[in-house]
Amino acid sequence: MATIIIADLESKNGFVNKDTIAGGYGSRFYADSFYTRFIERVRRVFQNLPSIHVGYLAAIFAQHGHRVIFTRGEFAEADIALVLTSLVDYKREREWAQAARARGMRVGFFGTPATFLPELFADVADFIISGEPEAAAERLARGEELSGLVQSPAINDLDSLPFPRWDLVGIKRFGYTNRRRIGLTHAVPMLTSRSCPEHCTYCPHRITAGFRARSAASVVAEMEELRARFGRLHFVLRDPIFTLDRERCLQIAELIRQRRLKCSFECETRMDDLDEELIRALHAAGLRGIAFGVESPDPRILKRVGRRYIPPEHMRRMIALCWKLGIKTTAFYVFGFLQDTEESIRDTIRFACDLDTTHANFKVLTPYPGTPLYKQLKPLIFERDWEKFDGYTLTFNHPNLTPRRARLLLGMAYSRFFGRPSQLFNLFGLHGIARSQPVQFLDDLAWRAYDHFDRDWMLEAGIGDELINANQSGRMTA
Repeated sequence: MATIIIADLESKNGFVNKDTIAGGYGSRFYADSFYTRFIERVRRVFQNLPSIHVGYLAAIFAQHGHRVIFTRGEFAEADIALVLTSLVDYKREREWAQAARARGMRVGFFGTPATFLPELFADVADFIISGEPEAAAERLARGEELSGLVQSPAINDLDSLPFPRWDLVGIKRFGYTNRRRIGLTHAVPMLTSRSCPEHCTYCPHRITAGFRARSAASVVAEMEELRARFGRLHFVLRDPIFTLDRERCLQIAELIRQRRLKCSFECETRMDDLDEELIRALHAAGLRGIAFGVESPDPRILKRVGRRYIPPEHMRRMIALCWKLGIKTTAFYVFGFLQDTEESIRDTIRFACDLDTTHANFKVLTPYPGTPLYKQLKPLIFERDWEKFDGYTLTFNHPNLTPRRARLLLGMAYSRFFGRPSQLFNLFGLHGIARSQPVQFLDDLAWRAYDHFDRDWMLEAGIGDELINANQSGRMTA
């Protein structure tokens, strides 16, 4: 029996999420304003989740009788250390690995960066796992000594994997959720499917392996086991498109109800894969949050990056139903597509405010290695520090934006969305008041006030007169 450390290292700089964010590349949220500092604190509480692969590896090693130690940076006596990799914190991961080897451990790396950029870790590694790590972990658990670059083929039958052993990771590693009306509940990540069948050129979710899904019975059995082990939990379903298979989702909802499983969960999906019947069925089973990508309201921009356009009217209907049922919604937006201008980005911000979701997340287009976008933009990439590929920093020569302008527009997006008077009511579930005419009037006044106060920093940043004039005239609307 060996002692194996699984290292999901805590960053010392900003809030880093290595969950399945950006297909496993991770993200680092930088706070540089009142609103973003508040958002960073909220994310440290509610979005601080371990990578799903950490739980699966712990289960595989424990199944073979090995002792598993989970660490966020502390050292312990062990034979092998497996380090979860990210782009945004790879230097810290290298340093920790060097220290682990100095203590006599054999060190391996796994994750998306280890797969597509193994050279970042090669000189401090005994082995590097390329691909989804479970198959290689099985070999390691059986006593095989891995070395060099180890190919780890994807496991097609996801039901054959043991359920993640989060008890070996520790409940303190989990974030929280406030999906309950009173108090906080620990949140646990789950994957009911892997990869994504869509063809968005910028998305890294599909670059490691093809799409596969677990059976409804397997998903609900894992929920039951976790519920029995930890008590009341909130499940964060990290599938890129949870509702892709409508019938499977209905089966999951029905099994939860049949087994009287008391739980809540949230999911990510595409809005055009939702309808009223499906939302109501999932809500009855415990659905309390839906996250979805909008990216840009401009269909021409979306077409250029291979993303299917979703009519805003459909999104508004689904969001209105979610408000009615008490389901929180989060929309994702991306700034910096090649066709983007400062004006189109401001249109996106206005669209986000008007769409009426509970929350919004804004990022800067990032060309991740392995994606078609990376190949397309490679001649334009000027950034040589991989840690800057964090989802919030412009890393390539954009025809209309500088890195500073992109960062300031990102800050504008967060202040405009979360600084609206209606948002205060939304956060407390008072949506009816938020949509009332007096509060909407206050929102309009707030938008005009931001136009005035933003003028100084836009001029300081060198943002063009065209945008400032448009701000004053109010002619740009979603």
